[in-house]
Amino acid sequence: MKYLITGVKGQLGYDIVRELEKRDEHEYLALDAEEMDITDRDKVREVIMEYQPDAIFHCAAYTAVDKAEDNVETCEKVNVEGTRNIAEAAREVGSKLIYLSTDYVFDGTKEGKYVPEDPTNPKSVYGKTKYLGELEALKVLKHYIVRISWVFGINGHNFIKTMLKLAETHDAVSVVSDQVGSPTYTVDLARLLVDMAHADRYGIYHATNEGECSWADFAEYIFKANGKDTKVNHITSEEYPQKAYRPRNSRLSKDKLVENGFDLLPTWQDAVDRYSEELNKVYVKGAK
Repeated sequence: MKYLITGVKGQLGYDIVRELEKRDEHEYLALDAEEMDITDRDKVREVIMEYQPDAIFHCAAYTAVDKAEDNVETCEKVNVEGTRNIAEAAREVGSKLIYLSTDYVFDGTKEGKYVPEDPTNPKSVYGKTKYLGELEALKVLKHYIVRISWVFGINGHNFIKTMLKLAETHDAVSVVSDQVGSPTYTVDLARLLVDMAHADRYGIYHATNEGECSWADFAEYIFKANGKDTKVNHITSEEYPQKAYRPRNSRLSKDKLVENGFDLLPTWQDAVDRYSEELNKVYVKGAK
C-alpha cells in the first residue's frame, strides 16, 4: 500500500511514520505545511494526483484551542477548507481517508459515554471547525472519522510535558478535576489507524486509551510515574477560566472498535508508563 500523511511534524503524524516503518511498510509520503499547504487546493490536488496514495492519514489541523477563539478565519481555513481539499483529492484518486477528529464536537453534558452516533453540539471554534471537517470527510466513500482526546506523543507539546516542566519549579500545581475523559497515546493510536487503513470497515469511531480520569487524576499519575513529589490541588473549571469552552464529560465509548474487529488501546496508565520511559531515554540521550 501507498500512504500519504499530513501533519507529519505533529505528535500523531510522527508516530504513524514510526508505525509504518516498524511494519516494514516504506511506501509513504509524509508531509507538513512546508511541502504541502493543505489550504492550497491546487497544490493538494497536484501532490495527491501525482502520488496516488491508497490511504491518506489526515493529521494536519489547527489545534490551538484557545487561540482559535480569536483566529476564527485561520482555524476554519485549516480545519474546514484544508480538509475539503484533502477529501476532494481523495475522492478523485479513490483513496481511503482517515480523518482525525475530537471530543470537542460534543458539548460534554451527556451523563454517560458518548457513542459515535450521538448528536454533536460543539461549543468552541475549534470543535465547530473539526465537526465541519467531519462533514467533508463523510463525502469520501472510503472514510474513517476517528474522534480522539487528550493526546500525547513524543514529538510535540502536550499535558504530560507541561506537568513535568512545572514539577521542576513547583512543589504543587492546581489542575481541574471536573473535566473527565481519557488520554490517548499516539503510539497506540497509530497502530490502530494503520490497522484501519488495511481494513474496509469504514465509519465514525472513537479511539482513546482505556480507562477514564480527570485532568487532576492524570497529573497525579504523571508525577507518580516519573518519581515526582509534586502535589496536585484539585480545582474547578471556574477556578481556571480559559477562553475556549471545554466539555466536562469527554468519555467516549469504544464499543464500535470491538464490534468491528479492531483492538482496543491499552489502559491510559500503561500508556503513561511507556511514554515516561521513552521521555526519559530522550532526555538522557539529549544530556549526552
